[in-house]
Amino acid sequence: MSQIRFLTLNPGHFHAALVQKEMYPGVSNQAHVYAPFGLDLLAHLQRLAGFNTRAHQPTNWQVEVHAGPDFLERALREKPGNVVVLAGRNHIKMDAILAAVKAGLNVLADKPWVLAPDDLPKLQEALNHAEANGLVAYDIMTERFEITSILQRELVQNEAVFGQPEPGTAGEPSVFMESVHYLKKTVAGAPLRRPPWFFDVHEQGEALSDVGTHLVDLVLWILFPEQPIEVARELVLHAAKRWPTVLSKEDFRQITGEADFPPNLRSNVRGGKLEYFCNSLVHYAVRGLQVKLNVLWDFEAAPGAGDTHLAVFHGTKSQIEVRQGKEEKFRPELFVVALDRKAARAALEKSIERLQCKYPGVGLVDQGERLWVTIPDRYRIGHEAHFAEVTRQFLRYVQREDTLPTWEKPNMLAKYWVTTNGVALSRSAVK
Repeated sequence: MSQIRFLTLNPGHFHAALVQKEMYPGVSNQAHVYAPFGLDLLAHLQRLAGFNTRAHQPTNWQVEVHAGPDFLERALREKPGNVVVLAGRNHIKMDAILAAVKAGLNVLADKPWVLAPDDLPKLQEALNHAEANGLVAYDIMTERFEITSILQRELVQNEAVFGQPEPGTAGEPSVFMESVHYLKKTVAGAPLRRPPWFFDVHEQGEALSDVGTHLVDLVLWILFPEQPIEVARELVLHAAKRWPTVLSKEDFRQITGEADFPPNLRSNVRGGKLEYFCNSLVHYAVRGLQVKLNVLWDFEAAPGAGDTHLAVFHGTKSQIEVRQGKEEKFRPELFVVALDRKAARAALEKSIERLQCKYPGVGLVDQGERLWVTIPDRYRIGHEAHFAEVTRQFLRYVQREDTLPTWEKPNMLAKYWVTTNGVALSRSAVK
């Protein structure tokens, strides 16, 4: 196809800028942004300017800005680009995706695409239209490019090491994942200023429908590689709940820069503090395997700490675990906890030998109760760099260097079925 040009729509989240943290072969440095004039747009442009002016490997984006309230209609009428980039303003994102695809544009959009079950038909329509018209509509699943997730998938699929997945129970599920994020943080070397609308769960989404999208995706991607999941036949939702993180006005000011809670959030203010419903727990089954996901947000990490991730897959021969906590110095590490340690070590050593062909330097340390899969630092590129990896894969699909796998479409529908229905169930459970 002709040279690719990025057209960013209404960049309300810093992930939109991270797509352009690097330059890409075959992508024009002429980029366009269509958005309402406001702080979200200014923050996006400031991040792009920072990438252009950094000392190490600066980018060279030449950005044309189209600011106005009719940004979507104007962008789809003028179409100065052929790849739409979307991140933020999640409650209207699916409408923009559907409109872009119908206008003949490819779409690279951050999660989540939908927040409520009523929007699932729009997702189906957009994916159907893209498929029928040779377009690519792709969501940004960065966790598939995290090295510990990649190696965890390899080991779960190695029957000599993992065995078969345990079906699990409500108390001891086959898969348990927990993700902890923080509202106050640093991104691209600067303090992150979140917009006030981020705290409106009907606009941004709750924990399960936002960050939880990654966890639901990883469950399918690790357990059932390249296999389509049928929603009606293979997914069962059992239970879900939600609870708030409570923020003072000072907390809110530090995160947003605003001195007070805006009017649209005051219905969730109790005793002068905001109850931000950003914590979710969901229990569901996929192909009979019990899964529990716990997605949490807190105000700020302790000094030297950061976001954490726990992923435990239970097999008949061993547990394959990714842990990212204080003991791991807040860096994700991969472990194997075996029922028969001697047999597991022999099988794991053979697996490591094979993995070294693709990932030289990967090793194994026997820690007694568990086996630690050691990973060289060169594979630990960090979360922000994963956006470039996702973008490069998306561009290969658009440029027809790779073929978009057929399982991506049904599994995207399955993923968002779990997240949207899980949130709906958690809301009904507290009424």
